[in-house]
Amino acid sequence: MTTHTNFDAAELDKFQALASRWWDAGSEFWPLHAINPHRLEWIDRLVSLRDKGVLDVGCGGGILAESMAHRGADVLGIDLADKGLKVAMLHAAQSKASVAYRHIAAEDLASECPGSFDVVTCMEMLEHVPDPAQVVAACSALAKPGGWVFFSTINRSPLAWLIAIFGAERVLKVLPRGTHDYAKFIKPAELKAMAAAAGLVLREEKGLRYNPITRTFRLFGWTGVNYMLAMQKV
Repeated sequence: MTTHTNFDAAELDKFQALASRWWDAGSEFWPLHAINPHRLEWIDRLVSLRDKGVLDVGCGGGILAESMAHRGADVLGIDLADKGLKVAMLHAAQSKASVAYRHIAAEDLASECPGSFDVVTCMEMLEHVPDPAQVVAACSALAKPGGWVFFSTINRSPLAWLIAIFGAERVLKVLPRGTHDYAKFIKPAELKAMAAAAGLVLREEKGLRYNPITRTFRLFGWTGVNYMLAMQKV
């Protein structure tokens, strides 16, 4: 149950309708499956996930949450799309992953148990909420002092529109049309300012490059389209 209103009902409905396909690597969620090994390795390299208490905000069907659990972390995944959570729970039971799930907003959980997690991840979510700064603040509040907070989103740049919307949705059709709203993309400087205001310090940033021929991703230093930030709570 959530008491906060920092969500877009149309966005929730969109993910609710796709819930059954979360773990189909050939479905609309294939980019998340392709990206996940890279973001998992990056997070684990920086924080060493084993025996860490981890919160995955906007966990969806549990792709990242479950993979972090398999690295030895004690993971809680939260989301407001309950159908996706049910899929995540079923898949975790089948894979015997040490991960729990709750239908709760980050803001509500921050009020309930602030400073509780060694690691907080919020990946591919901020571009889907009305007020991303509110989520960033909640993620910071949920982290322990010295804890790590990871964000990933899409840069609001002309090239991001060309690749993520025109290319991916309209030309290559590797994502359903309407998956992204360019106005909700977030420039790295904007996200860094939100994080700084929430008491987070930048430790590392990475971009993601997509090869349309091989349909693969890799991490690199340029953050012009998809990017990830590793922050630490001071």
